[in-house]
Amino acid sequence: MKIFNRKRVAFGLIVILIIATFFGYKNKEYIQQLPIGSAFKTKALCAAVFVSGRDPVTTEREDIGFNPIFKIFKAKIDRGEKSVTCSLLGIGLFEKKAVYVDQMGCVLLSGVAEETIRARKPGIPRPEPANPEAIPWPMGDRMPDGPPPVNIDMAKINSAIGKLFIESNPDKKLYTRAMLIVHNGRLIAESYGPGITKDTPLLSWSMAKSVTNAIVGILAMKGKISLKGPAPVSEWQKANDPRQAITLDQLLRMSSGLEWVEAYAERPVSDVNVMLLLKPDMATYVASKPLSVKPDTVWRYSSGTTNLIQRIIRDTLGNRETYWEFPRCELFNKIGMRSAIWETDASGTFIGSSYLYATTRDYARFGLLYLNDGVWEGERILPEGWVAYSTTPTPAAPKGQYGAHFWLNGGKDTNPKDRPYPLLPGDTFFARGYQGQIIAIIPSSKLVVVRLGMTYDENWGMELFIKNVLDAIR
Repeated sequence: MKIFNRKRVAFGLIVILIIATFFGYKNKEYIQQLPIGSAFKTKALCAAVFVSGRDPVTTEREDIGFNPIFKIFKAKIDRGEKSVTCSLLGIGLFEKKAVYVDQMGCVLLSGVAEETIRARKPGIPRPEPANPEAIPWPMGDRMPDGPPPVNIDMAKINSAIGKLFIESNPDKKLYTRAMLIVHNGRLIAESYGPGITKDTPLLSWSMAKSVTNAIVGILAMKGKISLKGPAPVSEWQKANDPRQAITLDQLLRMSSGLEWVEAYAERPVSDVNVMLLLKPDMATYVASKPLSVKPDTVWRYSSGTTNLIQRIIRDTLGNRETYWEFPRCELFNKIGMRSAIWETDASGTFIGSSYLYATTRDYARFGLLYLNDGVWEGERILPEGWVAYSTTPTPAAPKGQYGAHFWLNGGKDTNPKDRPYPLLPGDTFFARGYQGQIIAIIPSSKLVVVRLGMTYDENWGMELFIKNVLDAIR
């Protein structure tokens, strides 16, 4: 057996050398990608199968097909123990494993013992309402009788939606999974791709950052957290550490000054990929980063920032169980987001930057909460003024494109020519995620638009689509 194992390892090393030579990478860049690639495929397949209930073959083709490196990793899906293991050619090299935990989704082991992860028995309350089909929208799924208002051109809206499900360019596929439109509180249109239904939880990517914003807002309303004081990060408390000056507000606005590289397929060995796919405690990795510029002087998008905020939330709440229960008790159940599953890293901290799963309708509910200034059916969920704070442009952000964990269109008073999206109203703001995930919120038009998919270059025609929707409801 030992001889056989040695042969497998030797064969794997030869394959690595051949691959590295073939692709011509310098500085061992390609070799460094291998554990990241194995972890990505492991995580993506685990969540697709055990959280979303999707077909693994489709997932490999659509979600993991953007880089040929993933083909050299062979996956083993164990439906009995709800796990996925990947390694190079299936021979055990660069092996990564993810396991499913009830109500918490899939967790990459990242060097943490599997029994430690499986021992977690979170006391997260069950989703509410328990009978959504009997409860009117938006809290439930019972839709009103009768057609939408006559002033809405549904033919134009349906035509615009239909085009997003047509793959007209085989080299640049859209892979649109879901489209949903809410106008004046009413769900007026929704459409789903093959294998996807209204009950399929789909990946948020960075839309999760905006949900982290909501959790911070709820804690601020409860008087448990301060935006303006120094961020309580233990690694920064040594004497003369310049990072002591960083505030939670600056972290929310991506202007902390911390060194960070946010790049995905175009630069696989980047801070964000190393954090998401190799680190058991993502916040500790982020907290180790030095300042590259003075806080509040440069806007730099950083998923690491959000995961550090999540650890601040965890430390603020103190008890691990309380932390795990908080999003369900204080946000999801209050607005009917029954499907929401927020995954954690191996240390147990929510991956607030990237790994939330929810149905399209539940993402729309989140958008409605912000459209309605943080009030849900008469109950204030977010503090008064929180939405205004979140959508106030960050001074260092070009064209006013970013607020506090929300993307902006420059602000309602900006010249349309100076906006990131000139065809859209200035008060438009977004929860946005990698590969074309979007919750667009337009208060002046009482509109929420949700689009979910897997568009590799992210250019699925968002601005023109929303413009067409706006034209159809005026």
